[in-house]
Amino acid sequence: MSDKLKNFLVRTASGAVMLAVVLGAATSIYTYAILLLLITVVGMWEYFKIAAAAGCQPQRVVGMVAGIVLFVASFFLFEGLATASRPDADMAFGGFIYVLMLIGSSFVVELFKVSETPLRNIASTLLGVVYVALPMSLMLFIPLMLSGGVWWYGWYFLFYLFIVWGNDVFAYLVGITLGRHRLCERISPKKSWEGFFGGVAGAMGVGTLGAWLLDGSYALWLGLAAVVAISSVFGDLAESMFKREAGIKDSGNFIPGHGGMLDRFDALLLSSFFAFAYLAIMLF
Repeated sequence: MSDKLKNFLVRTASGAVMLAVVLGAATSIYTYAILLLLITVVGMWEYFKIAAAAGCQPQRVVGMVAGIVLFVASFFLFEGLATASRPDADMAFGGFIYVLMLIGSSFVVELFKVSETPLRNIASTLLGVVYVALPMSLMLFIPLMLSGGVWWYGWYFLFYLFIVWGNDVFAYLVGITLGRHRLCERISPKKSWEGFFGGVAGAMGVGTLGAWLLDGSYALWLGLAAVVAISSVFGDLAESMFKREAGIKDSGNFIPGHGGMLDRFDALLLSSFFAFAYLAIMLF
């Protein structure tokens, strides 16, 4: 068996498993939260490896604990809203306070470390929380917001992912056939403006389908698709920028044939910020 065929089979098998996991995550708010927590934990671990390879000395334990606590605190609010019960405000508030203490402690810890780059160390530690844990915490609420804050439905999450994937697929297809003008050659030589606009068009097509199947607002879903498509591209470029500085190809090998967790969900990270802001403006 040739290496190319073997790699193709591995990518196909792991892709099928990944799709099954994503579909399973859409069955309940708890499986959904478990998937996002897995992305948070593995993604932060990979990020800290990238930061270390780039010459930083991040405080991994402080960063990991702060990110996990932030996500769990957000979940207590999300669970109450998604189940139409009273959110556990005490648990959420306690978690957020603990996160603030951890953030403050990162400065104190650095005072007692023997390092010539304390500024980079603290910055890389806090960026791990902001870059991975915060967007995954916001992602908890996005499907709920798409329902108008009334109820949680797994298909809202799936169609959000389908928009991200639709953008990626159409950008690739249009890019390899019509791509002539480079989008950001310094970071990703293969991306083109033609692929960029093809991806946006594909994402908006998926958004239209989502609005039709879920009986939603076409204007809201088309706007969401445009926001997600554009920010997803820059999310992919941002991770490539980090890896280029660190001199590595993949963020890890968590998903055989596909690289690390960040390699597969980098577009989701940055898009969550803009999608959450867009929905908050449009709905509330």
